[in-house]
Amino acid sequence: MANFKLDVDADGIALITWDTPGRSMNVISMEVIGELTEVVEKVATDAAIKGAVITSGKDAFCGGADLTMLERMGAMYAGMMKNEGAEAAASFVFEESRKLSLLYRRLETSGKPWVCAINGTAMGGGFELALACHQRIASENPKTRLGLPEIKIGLFPGAGGTQRIARMMQPADALQFLLKGDQLSLDRAKNAKLIDAVVPAADLIKASKEWIKAGGKAVKPWDEKGFKLPGGPVYSKAGMMTFPPANAIYRRETYDNYPAARAILQVVYEGLQVDMNTALRIESRWFSKILRSPEAAAMIRSLFVSMQDLNKGARRPASEPATNIKKIGIIGAGFMGAGIAQVSAAAGLQVVLVDRDQETADKGKAALHKALSDRVMKGRMKGAARDELLAMITPSADYAALKDCDLIIEAVFEDRKIKADVIAKVQAVIGDKAIFASNTSTLPITSLATDFKDQPRFIGIHFFSPVDRMMLVEIILGKNTGDKALAVALDYVRAVKKTPIVVNDSRGFYANRCVLAYIQEGHLMLLEGIPAAMIENTARMAGMPVGPLSLNDETGVDLGLKILRATEADLGAGTVPPAQKKLLEDLVEKNGRFGRKNGKGFYDYPQGAPKKLWPGLSDILPKKLSNAEIDAIDVEELKQRFLVAQAAEAARTFEEKVVTDVREADVGSILGWGFAPFTGGALSYIDMMGTKKFVELAKKLEKKYGPRFAPNKLLIDLADSNDTFYHRFAPPKKKEAA
Repeated sequence: MANFKLDVDADGIALITWDTPGRSMNVISMEVIGELTEVVEKVATDAAIKGAVITSGKDAFCGGADLTMLERMGAMYAGMMKNEGAEAAASFVFEESRKLSLLYRRLETSGKPWVCAINGTAMGGGFELALACHQRIASENPKTRLGLPEIKIGLFPGAGGTQRIARMMQPADALQFLLKGDQLSLDRAKNAKLIDAVVPAADLIKASKEWIKAGGKAVKPWDEKGFKLPGGPVYSKAGMMTFPPANAIYRRETYDNYPAARAILQVVYEGLQVDMNTALRIESRWFSKILRSPEAAAMIRSLFVSMQDLNKGARRPASEPATNIKKIGIIGAGFMGAGIAQVSAAAGLQVVLVDRDQETADKGKAALHKALSDRVMKGRMKGAARDELLAMITPSADYAALKDCDLIIEAVFEDRKIKADVIAKVQAVIGDKAIFASNTSTLPITSLATDFKDQPRFIGIHFFSPVDRMMLVEIILGKNTGDKALAVALDYVRAVKKTPIVVNDSRGFYANRCVLAYIQEGHLMLLEGIPAAMIENTARMAGMPVGPLSLNDETGVDLGLKILRATEADLGAGTVPPAQKKLLEDLVEKNGRFGRKNGKGFYDYPQGAPKKLWPGLSDILPKKLSNAEIDAIDVEELKQRFLVAQAAEAARTFEEKVVTDVREADVGSILGWGFAPFTGGALSYIDMMGTKKFVELAKKLEKKYGPRFAPNKLLIDLADSNDTFYHRFAPPKKKEAA
């Protein structure tokens, strides 16, 4: 066998070591399932084998399923639908997708005791294997994480995870664990009784074998007569205190946009009312249904396959050798600069944090110290880790401290003059090899690069706020940016554990162009007289993480006004809706409402209390609707306006070659500004709807609300030829499959 090694000791205990060749982590593939089936049958049927211990030959136990396997299954399903019909295709997916569930059940009921010796992180199907074993013993390792994160890519655990978890934990805890997809530390997993023991790494195999030798039971509690569910029957007082509220919470949090989340509630609710074999069949039926859903297909493609491609350097110039970045310089010790310093230092890079004077630079580091100390107080970080991180950051007012940096990132105010001054000071001290990057969010990189003597070394590296939490980094190529700068930027982003997208230069680049379309739609709805609360709630119903007014408060209402004015100044009158500009002027200049930063924006932010919409907002609006008019508002149309406005702008950026890779357009839209994740991203949303149907909807909205909804030439062409983005513009390695 290629993936497993089986050794039986003198006591008749089989040690099964999982070590897939050519991979840094074990993952579950069809080949692995086939080989593990052989192993389980060998243990079950060989009278000389008394029990089995399964462990990993790598640093981690298992990263979960190879989701490209599921993606291929989806393609096969589509082919069978065409050629053999819906029933045959659905039957194929059901039988194929339950193979792992049946295998784990065979292991669980083999009559031989199985111990999972967890020597590192176990996720998804790997953790489901551990749950099927009769004992779980883990080696001490603070980095180990255990979890079932399938919900994050539009799926749910389909190899028995929902049924075993629901029989091991209180149902409310089980539902929370499954619906959040949390990754648990060993301490939390042991407290939840998901693992039985934690031992020193050197004793892991010995302790596992000792459990078997001591008479470890080969029967799970739920397979014994008289087993009682931890939370009691579904139809009991406790059950009724769990499932109806869980359903309400699910709807509040997801607005029924996520079929997998709904399926989790369903399979736990149904599964707890029947025996284990029937429960697993119920789980498998729902799993095959969700696997066939467009939401799961889109989320797997964008949030796993495409994201993995980008994180592995899909856009990195192949001709450039790997770079060894050791030290970086950051200009600007404000909120953004300090955030970039934090993630860089956390990645083990030496950081020089420069500002206009020593006091300001020190203040930036002090703010970071306070933020990290808050984490320590909440138990989310060790004090030693905080101190180690801060020791990597040197605040300074002296630009000469940047002379031996490999990469310099400016994160100063969005003002051309200030940036030009910074560039001049940096050029005076650095050598001819360091790469210079601007963290600008809107100013074109090509124009900023004119102040830099060696333009091939100038690039944009745009972080999103807050830097430590936002996973996307937008790398912007100016007209003269060279491959070396791109390679260094991508290597740096990989080092700080972010996901990069590479875009070409334009005003607002990719993310900000689309997110501004979203915020603008909220403003225009407000000016139409639509109540602010309805705007915010409808946006969340559409799948956005926060409403457009909330988002504007987070990014800064004053910044929004500056962007509008800069756009108008550069592109001419008429490029900005006058009523939108007046709304922001009234908020910022007449009422001093800058957003969350000063506790006053579209919302009020009272200390120690939840934010509330500003009561004075209606007084500055030109139009108010009557109750009858409000009741007549088409909520579905509002949802469409939010998503179509963003998707249409994404299509324009694609036609203009600002973003050139469908993977980057979709991953960037979800990670960058939270475009409804269940759609798979802005272009996937169009493909999922169908380009013909999308163009019809866009034209309808254009006729009613204006040219911002007008479909561009590319969209009309795709619709006319009944084509899709992912077919016509499939990434190179996907062309054949597409």
